[in-house]
Amino acid sequence: MNPIVNLYDRIYKRIGSTIYYRYPQWRHLMPDKMYLQCIWRDTMGYEIDFRHPKTFCEKLQWLKLYNRKPIYTKMVDKATAKEYAASIIGEEYIIPTLGIYNNFDEIDFDTLPNQFVLKSTHDSGGVYICKDKKSIDFEKARSQTEGRFWVNVYNNFREWPYKNVKPRIIAEKYVADDMLDDLRDYKFFCFDGQPVFCQVISDRSSNMTIDFFDKDWKHQEFHEPKIYPFSQVEIKKPENHELMMELSAKLSLKHPFLRVDFYESKGKVYFGELTFFPTTGMGGFEPAKWDKVLGDLIKLPTDK
Repeated sequence: MNPIVNLYDRIYKRIGSTIYYRYPQWRHLMPDKMYLQCIWRDTMGYEIDFRHPKTFCEKLQWLKLYNRKPIYTKMVDKATAKEYAASIIGEEYIIPTLGIYNNFDEIDFDTLPNQFVLKSTHDSGGVYICKDKKSIDFEKARSQTEGRFWVNVYNNFREWPYKNVKPRIIAEKYVADDMLDDLRDYKFFCFDGQPVFCQVISDRSSNMTIDFFDKDWKHQEFHEPKIYPFSQVEIKKPENHELMMELSAKLSLKHPFLRVDFYESKGKVYFGELTFFPTTGMGGFEPAKWDKVLGDLIKLPTDK
């Protein structure tokens, strides 16, 4: 490496480390690259190579910095993502919206059905499921939605698509599976319009498990480390697997990487959400070699 460039990098990292560790109250003012270098080192335990990223996790950090398009904001907002998906795959795969609100107090619960779901539009954790309106926990519903308005995905992890998403609350129709206590999530890892692996999340509200399957529904050995175990129950291929693959391909076309989520309920497919950076690109995999295997599938844009 050019010695001048090397010196610049060392000074840049030293400044970043000083701010990140000594003045955490200023972290939100750090340039994105500087901040990502620090949080990566803190989380992953080694330096990231932005010039020659190789692994899945490294390439997702690169994409955070250099792959920014205005449409991404619409794609990650829980409300507008449904409009975006409907424009590509059709309204029949979209869970009906019951209302969109700027705050919790705007919700007129008298107009909502007995069962419904509330979500915050700007993050991935704000969800409240109501299965019986007579026993709704209003305090919990507020904390799971409006109570998460303070969460800033961009500031915390520099996921640029979320930077301009306005925190709101969306109410949706409740969708269930008569055979399961919790609706399974089918999350397709897509590379330039090609769904390669499906991540299945089961038993989310009790003993959550995560499994990966390939296109032929063969269970994979890799896993996200130290998070959730494999399911001890056989996960059969969903009835509409091929359809979900087809819809995932359409939604992920021309994107280096995109995770496309679906549910299957009573023989029908429903769109879930779109995600550019699963576990903010710092979850890793076990065995570790799979971080490189999945990384090889991401072809980074050359016109950054």
